[in-house]
Amino acid sequence: MRTVLALSIAFIVLFLSVFSTNSQAASQGNKTEINKKQAVELAKKIEDGKTLKITVLNDIYTVRILKSDGHVVDVHVNKKTGEVKKD
Repeated sequence: MRTVLALSIAFIVLFLSVFSTNSQAASQGNKTEINKKQAVELAKKIEDGKTLKITVLNDIYTVRILKSDGHVVDVHVNKKTGEVKKD
């Protein structure tokens, strides 16, 4: 009986998490484009430091960040999807 109850709860949790993920993906399809401020916030989640420059080329923001150790890194943020890639 406990096993059946545990499996039922696990199935419900799994179902709800899949439903939630699909709902978020659908709602993101209706979102407006990411602005520069949001791009900087997303980039700083990946690399901490001081923002030096933000450039836009087609659908990609490039956020140049000066790290505390002196290194400069570029983080690319897709305007439409919010996908973040480090250079």
